[in-house]
Amino acid sequence: MFNRISISAVFALGISALTVPAHSQTQNQQLGMKEAIQLGLDNYPAIQARQNQLKASQSYLKETKTEYLPDWNFSAQQDYGTINGQNGPLYGYRGLAVSSSGPAQPNQNWNAAFGALYLTNVNWDFFTFGRALEKIKVQQNVVNRDKADLGQQQFQHEIRIAAAYLNLLAAQRLVKVQNDNLNRTLEIRRVVVARVTNGLNPGVDSSLANAEVSNARIQLTNAQQNEQEQVNQLSQYLGLATPPPDFALDSTFIVKNPAAPDPASKVNLDNHPVLQYYRNRINVSNEQVKYLRTFALPTFSLFGVFQGRGSGFQPVVTNEPIAYTSSYTSGINPTRYNYLVGVATVWNFTSLFRTKYQVQSQKFTSLQYQDEYNQVSQQLQNQQALAETRINNALRNSVEAPQQIKAASDAYIQKTTLYRNGLANITDLQQALFTLYRAETNNYIAYNNVWQALLYKAASTGDFDLFINNF
Repeated sequence: MFNRISISAVFALGISALTVPAHSQTQNQQLGMKEAIQLGLDNYPAIQARQNQLKASQSYLKETKTEYLPDWNFSAQQDYGTINGQNGPLYGYRGLAVSSSGPAQPNQNWNAAFGALYLTNVNWDFFTFGRALEKIKVQQNVVNRDKADLGQQQFQHEIRIAAAYLNLLAAQRLVKVQNDNLNRTLEIRRVVVARVTNGLNPGVDSSLANAEVSNARIQLTNAQQNEQEQVNQLSQYLGLATPPPDFALDSTFIVKNPAAPDPASKVNLDNHPVLQYYRNRINVSNEQVKYLRTFALPTFSLFGVFQGRGSGFQPVVTNEPIAYTSSYTSGINPTRYNYLVGVATVWNFTSLFRTKYQVQSQKFTSLQYQDEYNQVSQQLQNQQALAETRINNALRNSVEAPQQIKAASDAYIQKTTLYRNGLANITDLQQALFTLYRAETNNYIAYNNVWQALLYKAASTGDFDLFINNF
């Protein structure tokens, strides 16, 4: 079973920008969305692992196609030893017996000479009821599965990179809210302290102003920490061993909506990269069922042997034990030749019973893969419906955000003016300050959330062009 990020986890990455603040960006590294995605696809170790897995499958497919070729063996041996024979039964279990051939003489002797055997043989399982072809088909489907696995891994990684990119971009822009909020609280404290010093406001106002300044500084510190976490996350997806000090990202995603905020996908759901991978798993399993069935059938083989044999013992050694020579060249020179050709069939009848349950087990594996395919398919359909809702809501928010910030800015200016003239209290001013802070936050992420929603739709439909070609 393959270990990978679930599709729901990938989609979850695309809607987290609201909770990630950041500090101001520098110009250390310019990085566009398309460049980031290509960099991640080139460098991410998981992608490289899938590429090597595919290459391994393709190489094994080539090896599988050669398995139908006959076995053609060459052998040569040169020996030195005795040839004492003995009448009696013998089984050469696992080769633990010598193959000395000679007369069964009444007494042991230690006459020794050289001998040699030169052999070539061919064995060819020429008919196996399609077993070799089915094995090739199985491996071809394995290659297709690994191609689909690489494709869905690349697709999911594109989604991950784009989501992390948008999250970091939103985080970097939200820092301006934190900086502006800190600057406003410092200005308010200056006004409050001046009025309290002159006795125009109670001393508690300065305490409240100091508390707001401390809170703003804490929020900025937390923002810097969270922004660094987003930098690290994006760096990981890009395959960078060391995160850069900062990224300079494309501001398109926070200043305008997509050219087509809710485009129709040109990819049929069945062609979704994730579903293609799951479908190819089913194909591999179904082909393995066919392959396993062939093991219940017999194998027909052709074989042929040609051998030459030399010996230092003379033919009359049966009657004359001394009729041998210790000459090396005489012993290894072949003087007798034999050939043999034939046809054989082998059928292990009990394999019928074993194969039956192997096939049955593999069929259940196919059903398991089909159920998982159905589950992911249903999940994607539900997410497509949710994507439409997200896009519509994000578009409405992008229309409301500018109106909200204008109203909040007017209210803040009004309350500040009233407070300077002693016509409003510190609580009213702080409420106006918080309202402006919230409005600025919503305004900075309004457009970003439209892109996040569009990315969610691209992920659920399997059509990444909906997002990447919509600038």
